[in-house]
Amino acid sequence: MGLREHYRQLPANPFRPRHRDVLIGVADAAISGMEAMAAAIRRPSPPAETDRTIALTVADRQVVAHDQDVVALTLVGHELPRWHPGSHIDVHLASGLVRQYSLCGDPDTRDAYRIAVRRIPDGGGGSIEMHGLTLGTAVTTHGPRNAFPLTVPGYGSPARQFRFIAGGIGITPILPMLGLARRRGIEWSMVYAGRSRDSLPFVDEVSAYGDRVAIRTDDIDGLPTADELLGDCADGTAVYACGPAPMLTAIRSALVGRDDVELHFERFAAPPVVDGKEFAVSVASTGDTVRVGADETLLAALNRAGVHAPYSCQQGFCGTCRTRVLDGAVDHRDTLLTDPEREDGMMLICISRANDHLTLDL
Repeated sequence: MGLREHYRQLPANPFRPRHRDVLIGVADAAISGMEAMAAAIRRPSPPAETDRTIALTVADRQVVAHDQDVVALTLVGHELPRWHPGSHIDVHLASGLVRQYSLCGDPDTRDAYRIAVRRIPDGGGGSIEMHGLTLGTAVTTHGPRNAFPLTVPGYGSPARQFRFIAGGIGITPILPMLGLARRRGIEWSMVYAGRSRDSLPFVDEVSAYGDRVAIRTDDIDGLPTADELLGDCADGTAVYACGPAPMLTAIRSALVGRDDVELHFERFAAPPVVDGKEFAVSVASTGDTVRVGADETLLAALNRAGVHAPYSCQQGFCGTCRTRVLDGAVDHRDTLLTDPEREDGMMLICISRANDHLTLDL
């Protein structure tokens, strides 16, 4: 519409009948603009991109424990998402298995991720398949996630120093933390424990930090106590621990009542079942019934019975084992699922349970 025609459509000015009321026209234009803006705000956003698959290729493979049981894999890709110490990735394998591995390389490297895998003969096949990957093999991931972040003093943590504790393969999330602490000039110390020196991955890399690190092994020093792992642990210490469940349990028990010490920990295995009761599940596709013991997880019981369901973290935070419940009441023990998801009949079979009987859509 031209300006002259637009002017003719304006209402008449009551005080000057031969003229049009321009102010009303301006107000009308402003109101129309605000209505258009409001409509744009109300308009639903386009659906978010759901395919976040990232292609990775095995570019390097090194044995990093003298007993040959741990291999470090360098996975290269294009413009990989950034990550911070404590992060992990879900690796999607050709078999369909999904397994989680901590990133243990340099966070500033943008074209490669480094992970390390310990061979577990009876670990469900994931570690065996990972150890079989050769140079040039393709895998995929959806990018890094961090359930074990390092909080730097002065940037969200009141702690003044770090105490790192790693047991065996638990060194993988800790390793990048050491580099960050050194670059930031933060006071820190560490104890690295394992069965024997030959079983410790990256032992040479860790030893390069000198006397800040104490390496102790069961075959020489005996099983460490919680006090030996924690050291002096003065007020204002942030403890970061990763290793086998008994080690983490001992550390947590030793720090009960220490409100002046932060404890951050990550485990690589399912947590122990607390206050569990025996119950049964039926598999809808076959009609088979599986009994779940009071001290075992639903996921473990299904695996024991030969019912294979996807899983990864076994701790209730990755969501890989999300399964629909067709009948029965769930004892939800995760913090991941939303209320609508639970109302829609979803559960995480790695950690949640039931008091009686469930029928699962498997």
